[in-house]
Amino acid sequence: MIHKKTRTYIPENLEIKWETLEPIYKELLERPINSVEELEQWLKDGSELQAALEEDFAWRYIRMTCDTTNEELLESFQYFATEIEPKTAPYNNELNKKLINSQFVDQLNDEKYFIMLRSTRKQLELFREENIPLQTQIQVEQQKYQSITGSMSVHIGDKEYTLEQASVFLKDTDRAKRQEVWEKITARRLQDKEKLDELFDHLRGLRHEVAVNAGFENFRNYMFQALGRFDYTPQDCYAFHSAIETEVVPLLREFAEQRREALGIEILKPWDMDVDPYGRAALKPFNNGGELIEKSIQCFSNINRYLGERLEIMKENNLFDVESRKGKAPGGYNYPLSETGAPFIFMNSANTFRDLTTMVHEGGHAVHTFLTADLELNDFKHCPSEVAELASMSMELISMDNWNVYFENEEDLKRAKRDQLYDVLKTLPWVAVVDQFQHWIYTNPDHTDAERTEAWLKIYEPFGAGFANWSGLKTAEENLWQKQLHIFEVPFYYIEYGMAQLGAIAVWKNYKENPEKGLQQYLDALKLGYTKTIKEIYETAGIKFDFSAGYVKELAEFVKAEMDKI
Repeated sequence: MIHKKTRTYIPENLEIKWETLEPIYKELLERPINSVEELEQWLKDGSELQAALEEDFAWRYIRMTCDTTNEELLESFQYFATEIEPKTAPYNNELNKKLINSQFVDQLNDEKYFIMLRSTRKQLELFREENIPLQTQIQVEQQKYQSITGSMSVHIGDKEYTLEQASVFLKDTDRAKRQEVWEKITARRLQDKEKLDELFDHLRGLRHEVAVNAGFENFRNYMFQALGRFDYTPQDCYAFHSAIETEVVPLLREFAEQRREALGIEILKPWDMDVDPYGRAALKPFNNGGELIEKSIQCFSNINRYLGERLEIMKENNLFDVESRKGKAPGGYNYPLSETGAPFIFMNSANTFRDLTTMVHEGGHAVHTFLTADLELNDFKHCPSEVAELASMSMELISMDNWNVYFENEEDLKRAKRDQLYDVLKTLPWVAVVDQFQHWIYTNPDHTDAERTEAWLKIYEPFGAGFANWSGLKTAEENLWQKQLHIFEVPFYYIEYGMAQLGAIAVWKNYKENPEKGLQQYLDALKLGYTKTIKEIYETAGIKFDFSAGYVKELAEFVKAEMDKI
């Protein structure tokens, strides 16, 4: 069993409410600092408080997403968002000022504290008192997305299924069955189209107001600063989109044509894109959530004993919720528990191959959480998404050589690996579409719903539009963006998946050439947390932080060559 780290500053039994927190904040703010040693102790004490708050918030979020129908859990989450965060925000800003204005700040070890101090200065630059209530409102509003989508279900035959469970039927070899299920899922989503449009319009307005208050022309420019994107610009993102369109989309068009021919049909429709084109039944790597966890522990152990032990620890401490059920929020995540030093994995398993890849993806995040648990300050663990997603996406590929624990049949194993590599390439255009769409949304803040729909189609179609024919299905195509949780809940957090996917291919290439060295470089990079720049972390992993057309072409060709070998 694992336990929270022993506290040395705040009370062990501290109840998280403002009345108990305010005196601690005041002590930190008023404490005299007379040496660099005292400044470092002050940082450690502040870090301990932040870790306690983060873990408390984590559990409120986890419990709410595990049961979106429970009003008590929703109220607990909203209490933190409306009563704790708005009151801690001004204090955190004052603590940031105290740090940066300290006469001893320049005596802090530059190599150790550079990244943290750079981020602190940026937070001070962006802070506006008038944005606190707006950000509270945004926090509460964006959770409505999960309440709306978490309640979606369809009836197939005489049974009710969540949309995740129903999507399994899209792999059915009976085309009429696939079409029926696809149409039911789509109709259910469209039922809440206006509700989600209204929610998003409200969020867009609030976000634009936050940006303007902070002195920015639009929310896109504000978010590039707020996300700490010190290593690339919006123009670099557009270059990435272009590279994917020119180097990856043509490959995927080839694969789509091969699929059409194998299925023996004239036109590929959206319900034809997940079925095995050779008429084989859907891959079934496990039978239930418990088996998925056990097999994943074995898979990770076969790569490296340390990795398997991390998942074992999570299992023993009930840090998984993997089964899909009605009322549970959609999607999947790995949530770090800052004091405990372990994470919680949440997902919606429907016993499919996709669930296997979700588990190893979130398992990569989990390993990252464990590897950074003992870093001295909480801030050192706050990795940018370009690094966090490198951890998860690399694990998807590294783990493939041990997928025999899920597939006893050699042909199924080969098929799973090919499907995974196809998904690696397929991810890239969707990332480019979602990112480019968000650039458009927030640089055109006064757009109408009709203009947004037109922009979505204009962006989506050059990237293959899912490589299916949408004739007669216009409303469904127009509405696809609403499926993407990130657009509602974590705006602009998506391009990182594309950058990290390229990095993961490069990590896997190193691993294929020298497993021991490749794995060690990967783990060494993750151990750094966020104590180095993104570029330096990628270099530690033995790869480049690069998304130029030439690099994209090189990596895409490597993946295709590996697919041809299987």
